[in-house]
Amino acid sequence: MKDLFGQAILDYQTGNAPEDLITETSISEEDELSVAYLFRDYKQMPALEKKALSLAKGKVLDLGCGAGSHGLYLQNEKGLEVWSMDISAKAIEACQLRGLKHPVCTDVMQYSGEKFDTILLLMNGAGMCGRLNKMFDFLTHLKTLLNEGGQILVDSSDIIYMFDEDEDGGRWITTDEDYYGELTFYVSYKNQTEEPFPWLYVDYNTLQNAAHATGLRCELVQEGEHYDYLARLTRT
Repeated sequence: MKDLFGQAILDYQTGNAPEDLITETSISEEDELSVAYLFRDYKQMPALEKKALSLAKGKVLDLGCGAGSHGLYLQNEKGLEVWSMDISAKAIEACQLRGLKHPVCTDVMQYSGEKFDTILLLMNGAGMCGRLNKMFDFLTHLKTLLNEGGQILVDSSDIIYMFDEDEDGGRWITTDEDYYGELTFYVSYKNQTEEPFPWLYVDYNTLQNAAHATGLRCELVQEGEHYDYLARLTRT
């Protein structure tokens, strides 16, 4: 991987002529993502993210932290101990420059160190497992990183709305994947193109089933304005 997402984040943090990221998926056309959005402060965050941050407690793992905006708020404004984890070395470098105290560059599936009271999976963070058939192993591993009474806060979207509706109210699913929420992502930045990578958008019922299969209790905390939601997973 060229780590173009991380490069964009580091460019923005260091003032190195950052540009918008160009994203595309297997079911959607090109779109521009402003890197500045990844550096948004609390006031600029959507309601589901604010709710998740209000529920965060204890020792926190901000998983797939990107530019570290969620962790920075929890560390500086709520006084929590935050570990910021991402596979992008350049994003983690930006997090260090922003003052996050515990940045970790690794794949969480290879991590077995600290245990946490809260694990954050925001901005569709559960999607990092890539495919639905990997979610059982993903959640099972995250469960091992939770302290007793710990929680996983995850937001995601049911992307069924992206498919055409027929006369009977059903949806015409035009994808070759096993589950309609499985996409392939394409990212470009400064005339470079990243290797395509899988991503998962999981509807709440499917997440609930996956959580129960791993012995986690799943609670719908809040629904967003457009097919999105925040859920809390806890050890049963």
